Amino acid sequence: MTDASADFSVMRVDVISDVVCPWCYIGKHRLETAFMLIPDIAVDINWRPYFLNPWIPREGIDRQTYLETKFGSAERYAVIAERVAAAATSEGLVYASDKIGRQPNTLDCHRLILWSRGATDPGRMKQRLMDLYFAEGADLTDTDTLVQAAIDCGMDGELVRRLLASDAEVDRIEGEANAAKEAGIDGVPCFVFGGSVIVTGAQSPEYLANAIERTAGRHTRLRA
Repeated sequence: MTDASADFSVMRVDVISDVVCPWCYIGKHRLETAFMLIPDIAVDINWRPYFLNPWIPREGIDRQTYLETKFGSAERYAVIAERVAAAATSEGLVYASDKIGRQPNTLDCHRLILWSRGATDPGRMKQRLMDLYFAEGADLTDTDTLVQAAIDCGMDGELVRRLLASDAEVDRIEGEANAAKEAGIDGVPCFVFGGSVIVTGAQSPEYLANAIERTAGRHTRLRA
């Protein structure tokens, strides 16, 4: 994408989210729909990491254990899941929570998204990981699954496998995710338009488009 820092006619959009956050899954789709509503505004998207569940170990945990720990019981979460599934369906997305067998730590997912900047569209990598998790119930702690996702998105699978086996960019991802928490972001998705206007939650495409237009208008007045 265009370098927003070099061209002030392009709005920088920072998206702070996690690949295992269902509302981030829905929010990404709504943001992309919002962009279609305002095609005259050019944007530069920066996908930034967030750990929805920072307490989960690198190897992940059983989904049942996760639901019991976070929500008290799988049955209690089932009520929430119905609302999420309905919202996902309205966006043309699949939310098959019953297929999810393992709750992953998402550090490696965020590393993949970061590395994809040099090889493909990071938004495509993020979407592939979300689809694997929410629609297919894939185990995002499995190296082979992550490598195949990278290949699907046009990345070098062997290079990705070597990188995943290393500590490359671990400190960077953890630092960015922690910085988001320290900045007061305690709910995702969180959208930052033009470095100044913050919108939290999976808002409607119309709401997001309006926020982008207002931000673009303010930046135009400031440059005048």
